[in-house]
Amino acid sequence: MKTFNFSFFASVAAGAVLASPAAAQHAGHSPAEPQQSAEAQADAKVKCEEEAARHRAMGHPVTEGACERTAQPEAAMDHSTMDHSQMNHGDMGQAEASSSSTDHGQMDHSQMNHGQTGSQDMQGMDHSSMQMGSNDDIPLLPPPPEAGSGPARAAVAIWGEDAMNEARRELVRETDGGMRFWFQADRLEYRAREGADGYLWDIQGYYGGDIDKFWFKSEGEGSFGEPVEGAEVQALWSRAIAPFFDFQAGVRQDLTGPERTHAVIGIQGIAPYQFEVDVAAFVSNKGNVTARFEGELDQRITQRLILQPRAEIALSVQDIPELGIGAGLDRIEAGLRLRYEFAREFAPYVGVSQEWRIGDSADYARAAGEDSSVTNYVVGIRFWF
Repeated sequence: MKTFNFSFFASVAAGAVLASPAAAQHAGHSPAEPQQSAEAQADAKVKCEEEAARHRAMGHPVTEGACERTAQPEAAMDHSTMDHSQMNHGDMGQAEASSSSTDHGQMDHSQMNHGQTGSQDMQGMDHSSMQMGSNDDIPLLPPPPEAGSGPARAAVAIWGEDAMNEARRELVRETDGGMRFWFQADRLEYRAREGADGYLWDIQGYYGGDIDKFWFKSEGEGSFGEPVEGAEVQALWSRAIAPFFDFQAGVRQDLTGPERTHAVIGIQGIAPYQFEVDVAAFVSNKGNVTARFEGELDQRITQRLILQPRAEIALSVQDIPELGIGAGLDRIEAGLRLRYEFAREFAPYVGVSQEWRIGDSADYARAAGEDSSVTNYVVGIRFWF
């Protein structure tokens, strides 16, 4: 059975009858006036005894002679020093039902010591009138000045700059994600068009870490029943120069027509608004300078259905008659592909692609009996691993 300090209820009874100016002082828990009327003292003692009897019935131990002190001037005591941690609040709700002489709903619990209430039953208490502080009352203070007073790299003072530099390099080696292999067939498609239908492949991949990679690319196209019209492969060193961009340099080898080997320099990455771009310049072993710009954007219709507009522009610094390329703007290709991702790594698609040969390049195409403008209806697969 929990110990009960009856002095609290004695003070409540005394406070109930002190409607005199002394009660105003008692509201602040300061000592009351030293004199009380005999009638008020007797009334307070009666109320105290009633409270004592009620709490004995509840099983609370009550100190003998406690009510004798309620008739003394010291009855108005300082409540702020009282320890209510041993009070059993579980039965207070039942006490309220049997007596209205003490309304715990109006009690100010701000000075109560609830250090022991973690294991006590608080169901019976009415806290509807309690004034609880909000988070807005908590002051937001800046950190103390000492918080940032230490050196930026305190470990250097202990281990030395050389040792810490080696530790940082080791940290980069251990946390850069390691070496990875990635391969993607961005376009692997069948092309239906006027005349002989054709095909196209556009694949790429890399092996390496987060900063440096070996990157390879291959493109080619042709018509069924005819020799491959154009094919190439590139081997590149790729270096991260920004969070979403790599600088690339290497070689490109043409596999059809007059064989050419090209030096390659370019940038590949993701531009703002999620545009994937690939820009490269080529210098062949014959001294020819060409360039290519590719861009595409994934527009998600649903989580799996994606519409991808794509454009490619080819340029040349000089005429290259043996390759059918004219100076300036050589070729433009624009396409629209709709794919469905059964999984992120596998997505069939359908679409349309339009090609135009421009300027002198168009003249070379017509001279070879080819159309300078071709529309392709495509069906293909995009996958990666």
